[in-house]
Amino acid sequence: PATEDFFRLRLDQMIDLRHPLAVLASRMPWQEIEAAVAHRFARKARAGAALPELDLFGQTLVRTPRPSNAGRPRVPLRIMVSLLYLKHAFNESDEGVVERWAETPTWQYFSGQAYFEHRLPCDATTLVKFRQLLGEEGVE
Repeated sequence: PATEDFFRLRLDQMIDLRHPLAVLASRMPWQEIEAAVAHRFARKARAGAALPELDLFGQTLVRTPRPSNAGRPRVPLRIMVSLLYLKHAFNESDEGVVERWAETPTWQYFSGQAYFEHRLPCDATTLVKFRQLLGEEGVE
């Protein structure tokens, strides 16, 4: 069958769709889960800082522009939530679940990926920070 990307095979064509994780992926209420935790990760507006500036008439306060939000793009919530689930379901460490995710097509399919990615989804420390932001009740 033809694929959307000529050079890559879709994950749903690589795995057995009867695998328990593949079945669970289709039955999980992903949108509800993401909506329940999304408010904790909304970007917060940051104001610029007032800095003194010297000019011909003495010292004045100048507002600096708002700091840039540029940087590393965020890991999608579905991937982060699925990593937490896989970590607990398979009794993996943070480092272990991230490394195993990069090698396991079924795990990537469970996480909502369309194509196999042979790269880490995030750094293991990102998973720690994600868990801290969710808090104890959020993880449950």
